[in-house]
Amino acid sequence: MKLIDAHTHLNDDRFKEDFEDVIKRVEEELEFIVNIGFDLESSRESVELSKKYDFIYATIGVHPHDIESYDSSLEKELEKLAEFKKVVAIGEIGLDYYKDYTPRDLQREIFRKQLELAIRLDKPVVIHCREAYKDTIDILQEYKSVRGIFHSYSGSYETAKLLMDRFYFSISGPVTFKNAKNVKEAVRQIPLERLLVETDCPYLTPTPNRGKRNEPIYVKYIAEEIARLKEIDLDEVIKRTNENTKKAYEIKAK
Repeated sequence: MKLIDAHTHLNDDRFKEDFEDVIKRVEEELEFIVNIGFDLESSRESVELSKKYDFIYATIGVHPHDIESYDSSLEKELEKLAEFKKVVAIGEIGLDYYKDYTPRDLQREIFRKQLELAIRLDKPVVIHCREAYKDTIDILQEYKSVRGIFHSYSGSYETAKLLMDRFYFSISGPVTFKNAKNVKEAVRQIPLERLLVETDCPYLTPTPNRGKRNEPIYVKYIAEEIARLKEIDLDEVIKRTNENTKKAYEIKAK
């Protein structure tokens, strides 16, 4: 059984030199991947990748670090991109208070605009949240019809419970780090039917390749750690997270 990587950035420059080799490994070892947009250019690139490869789906959206160029014309461009059938979500969108690269009030404003876009297009969202869980959840509670995925989830089980009825929680490389006690505990407690696995490549490379460039096939190390933490078979993790990914992104089973 092949895994699915729910969140990748294969259009990153770090894949330029050996892109075809990375793609070949994806095709051979994974069922499919979802390539994530974080600004207008990367959203376009994600759509192009999904047109070229059967095993790639795309999302479109603007990351909180890239919102200063967000306006009505950009939003119209996103709406146009969303017409392509393999665009499966709006994202990654959300709030990032870690280094305050963009003003928090602007982040909240554009987050709301993109949630409203997702509602108009009737698509799930991919949420980026870093050190901003309270504001993220407060805003999501304003939009009860929004559903989707918390990407690279780093919050607690208690936080996840607040939105577990309409959101999935995607687990990335840090769960394999020895000192990631909070993430490991959250994974133990969040029901398997609400979990996805992702690499966020080229970032957040899991152990045993930490320090190197990440790539989609390393998603297996995340699935293995979830199996260990939950004390269940790896095949069960693969089966359930694959099912969850298709449900979360509303992709019909292949």
